[in-house]
Amino acid sequence: MSNFTFQLADRTALITGASSGLGAHFARVLAEAGARVVLAARRVERLQALVDELTADGRQAMAVSMDVTDSDSVEAAFAAVEARWGALDLLVNNAGIGDPVKFLEMTEGNWRSMLDTNLDGAWRVAHRASQAMARSGRGGSIINIASILGLRVGNGLSHYAVAKAGVVQLTKAMALELARDRIRVNAIAPGYFRTEMNSDYFASEHGQQYIHKQVPMRRLGQLQELDGPLLLLASDAGSFITGSVLAVDGGHLVNSL
Repeated sequence: MSNFTFQLADRTALITGASSGLGAHFARVLAEAGARVVLAARRVERLQALVDELTADGRQAMAVSMDVTDSDSVEAAFAAVEARWGALDLLVNNAGIGDPVKFLEMTEGNWRSMLDTNLDGAWRVAHRASQAMARSGRGGSIINIASILGLRVGNGLSHYAVAKAGVVQLTKAMALELARDRIRVNAIAPGYFRTEMNSDYFASEHGQQYIHKQVPMRRLGQLQELDGPLLLLASDAGSFITGSVLAVDGGHLVNSL
């Protein structure tokens, strides 16, 4: 397969939760592949440094304020993007929260906050994006960021696992209905990757023991190891892939019970 099929020139990509971690990394990868990137997060000022970095490298980037729990905020963000660059070609639906709470200690507020952001928010953004892609006639690609906890479960994360399992099923249902509109919908289910949020824990003895025991490759993932899966699903290289959930986890899902 020719390398050019992984390129994203003349395509507009929106990445939610782009102010840090996976979202910021995804934005850099898509911009390097040639896409015009729209960085979305609740606090637009936190996005400006990344916009400045990308534009200094000759990339096209803009920031929009978006709260995925608020339909008016989502609509305003899409309107701003469409006024500048037209309909989206690519959505990376990444915004989410983590809030470990034991089941017996969980409040309804914990539960609702998790589902409103990680599942309802994913639906809200994907629904608006898919409507625009269908109207454009060009189709597009939607990549939902799920988790291996949408396929298995973990202690203290019942609400997170339920939300991500919903994202997995949402991905498959959307793929079924939107294929005729030339919209591909897939999900990436990451395992444990080193980010700013978890680096201290995984540098500790307890964190290292957990990874050594639970992950067959006996290490954390590095962010660049998500680049290939992302570009495959985003570009023409994955033109016949829809409804797939791609686990990128060092074998964590297939560890021995």
